[in-house]
Amino acid sequence: MIRVEDVHMHFGGIRAVNGATLEIAKGSITGLIGPNGAGKTTLFNCIAGHYAPTSGKIFLDGEEITGLAPHELFHKGLLRTFQIAHEFATLTVRENLMMVPGEQMGERLWNTFFHRKAIAEEEAGVRARADEVIDFLTLNRVADELAGNLSGGQKKLLELGRTMMVDAKIVFLDEVGAGVNRTLLKTIADAIRRLNQERGYTFCMIEHDMDFIGDLCDPVIVMAEGTVLTQGHVDEVKNNEQVIEAYLGTGMKQRPNRAKAGA
Repeated sequence: MIRVEDVHMHFGGIRAVNGATLEIAKGSITGLIGPNGAGKTTLFNCIAGHYAPTSGKIFLDGEEITGLAPHELFHKGLLRTFQIAHEFATLTVRENLMMVPGEQMGERLWNTFFHRKAIAEEEAGVRARADEVIDFLTLNRVADELAGNLSGGQKKLLELGRTMMVDAKIVFLDEVGAGVNRTLLKTIADAIRRLNQERGYTFCMIEHDMDFIGDLCDPVIVMAEGTVLTQGHVDEVKNNEQVIEAYLGTGMKQRPNRAKAGA
């Protein structure tokens, strides 16, 4: 579904992404991991249109999307969430969801005067969809609460819910589990799994919680120093010497051998 070919993203002399090449299969939940500074979020931003890469190409379903703006990718079904939730704090949970679908009739002044009935019918449909999302994510108790008053985990659920208000093909999740308590983390994991299995969503997620990654993701792609180091099943990745070195450093990798030799 997504193909990234030799993508580079440079900021002056800093090569945040340095020749990354990868593929995300349709219908998968793909994990993207790596040490801090590996280029994961920068690559997300290139794919999602927040940065135009310095060089390289990005494809969605065979169509080149390199450099397209986020709103153009939104209409193609490519969405992303952020590590820090971007809710409308002074709107309710339901209102946040109802804001998502684009080009609603009520957004045009002319229609507010001459097409009130059509606007009301469309709004009723959007509201019904929002209520369905609220029920799916078990947010009923806070449906009419201001989004700014939600806990961190509830805000992450709301971000996930906003992707459900449109016909998403692929969703990029940036540390959806960061700062979330274990109970809500399970709710988020269950929602991601159900969206994948029941509604055909494709996900790619950056995450540092390896238990969370292991529970949801296959395959797992590892980045280091701006490029793809390896990929495979989570157990293969965790036992890969290159991955261990990238996370812990050569010294940490060799320490058990030195201790054994001195025994």
